[in-house]
Amino acid sequence: MRNVEVAVPDLAGWRRERMPYLPEDQRFEVVPDWICEISSPSTANRDREIKMPLYAHYEVQYIWLIDPAKRMLEAYRLDAGAWIEIGRFADTDQVAVPPFEAVSLDLGALWEPRRPVLV
Repeated sequence: MRNVEVAVPDLAGWRRERMPYLPEDQRFEVVPDWICEISSPSTANRDREIKMPLYAHYEVQYIWLIDPAKRMLEAYRLDAGAWIEIGRFADTDQVAVPPFEAVSLDLGALWEPRRPVLV
């Protein structure tokens, strides 16, 4: 196999029926079912303008964009090659978002605690 430059997501997941076992080396040849990008000021544009279209091209079915500074989760699903927003969730929302809708996620547990405001 030749070396090819690829976009590497921050997190990725596969349905077990599509990848029952992890590869023995660092190469994942099965396209993920779900990808999550953790945005920062230096990566936000790349995540949206380069990676999202690339993931759509390879038919990744779901993408989550998490912005810790804004304390926000944006979720999208692929439909006919285009990203459709599932929802935007923030702060301490309790969410059940595809493809993990069977699990309730407390967003507040993801964020750095807010510093107390001194008066």
